[in-house]
Amino acid sequence: MLHVLRTIERGMDAVLQRVLFLGMVALIGVMTLQIVSRVLFTAVGWTEELARFLLVWITFLGAALAYQRGRHIAVTVLVDNLPHWPRRLCRAATAVIAMGFLLVLVVVGYQYMDLQSFQTSASLRVSMNYVYAVIPLSAAIMIWYALVDLVEVFVADSADAAAACAGTAETPDR
Repeated sequence: MLHVLRTIERGMDAVLQRVLFLGMVALIGVMTLQIVSRVLFTAVGWTEELARFLLVWITFLGAALAYQRGRHIAVTVLVDNLPHWPRRLCRAATAVIAMGFLLVLVVVGYQYMDLQSFQTSASLRVSMNYVYAVIPLSAAIMIWYALVDLVEVFVADSADAAAACAGTAETPDR
C-alpha cells in the first residue's frame, strides 16, 4: 500500500514540478514583454495582471511542493532527539494537525472562491474563480502529502523495524 501511495506522490511531484516550471517560464515571458513594451512601445495592460495571477499560482503550488519535500520552516531539534516511539507519535501528530489546518484551508478557500465567483479581472476579463481556485487545490495536494506522511510513520517505520531485525534494513525514500 505504501508503495502505491509513494508512486502516486512521485507522479504528483513530477506534474507539479512541470507546472511550476511552465508557470515560471510564463512569468518571465510576461514580465519581459511588460518591460520591453513599456520601454519601446505603449505598455501592454494585461501583462501586469497576468504576472500577478501567475505569481499567486506559483506561490501556492510551490508551497505544496515545498511541503512534500519538507522544506517549510521547522524547528526539529527536540523531536529529532526523542526516542523512536515518541518521535513517531510527534510525526503522526504533526501530520494530523497539518491535515486539520489544510482541511480548513480547503473549505475556506472554496468559500472565498465561491464568494468571488461574480468578479472578473479588470484587463483579462477572466473569472476570479480561476485565480482563487489555487487555494483549495494546493491545500488538497498538501493534505494528500500529509496523509502519505502519516501512513509512512506507521507502515514504513514498522517495515524498517522488521527489516532491521532481519538484518536487511532499507533506506526510506524521504
